[in-house]
Amino acid sequence: MLIINTGGTFNKKYNSLKGELEVSKDLQSLEKILKYFYNLEYKIKNIIHKDSLDIKLNDRKKIVEIIKNVSDNKILIIHGTDTMNETAKFIAQHVDNKTILLTGAMIPFSIDNIEANANFSMSIGYLLSSCQNGIYISMHGLIDIHNRVFKNREIGIFQSST
Repeated sequence: MLIINTGGTFNKKYNSLKGELEVSKDLQSLEKILKYFYNLEYKIKNIIHKDSLDIKLNDRKKIVEIIKNVSDNKILIIHGTDTMNETAKFIAQHVDNKTILLTGAMIPFSIDNIEANANFSMSIGYLLSSCQNGIYISMHGLIDIHNRVFKNREIGIFQSST
């Protein structure tokens, strides 16, 4: 299984010198979660390191290029929640015959690890099941095809549009 880490709130840490949250370039959050997945074989590609509001077309092309150039058919992408749907749609337009799942967190792992851990763990479980090829979003106890999931900004959770 390939895990692509693009940054997002999932990876944010407080920078006490600047007094703000920043997307970390390390894998500390993922490593803390993955140390309990004793039987999982995985590779991590740590790329982009941006808040999803800063992800542009070239970043999405880079994600697609990586996906197309790996033999893994099951891929988990850690992504910021604000533009997760846009990236999922872009991937769906360019990639076939793989199962790709995007997840993230609205609360940084470094502040409260429960949401990030729950979303990540649920995503891994789904990818290890016999799911069909497609582009999925996994957030807040919901996993569905990417175009049926949306971020409800009024109440601050992901929901199904069906």
